[in-house]
Amino acid sequence: MFQHILSLYGRDFMQAQVKYESEIKTAVLGDRTITVKNLTPVFSPQELEKHNREIERRLFDVFRKYAGQRG
Repeated sequence: MFQHILSLYGRDFMQAQVKYESEIKTAVLGDRTITVKNLTPVFSPQELEKHNREIERRLFDVFRKYAGQRG
């Protein structure tokens, strides 16, 4: 799944030095403690817009692919 997410961002994502915001959530479920660490990339406004356009384009491609199959 991680590789798929990286492919959404393209090659520049892998080559750039990206900083991340970290968010840690802990929950107790019965006798178990579950900790989840969420890392969110921090982009400049220009990078964010570029990535959003790319994701939007790819989602639109998927929509076009499957919209014709409705019956």
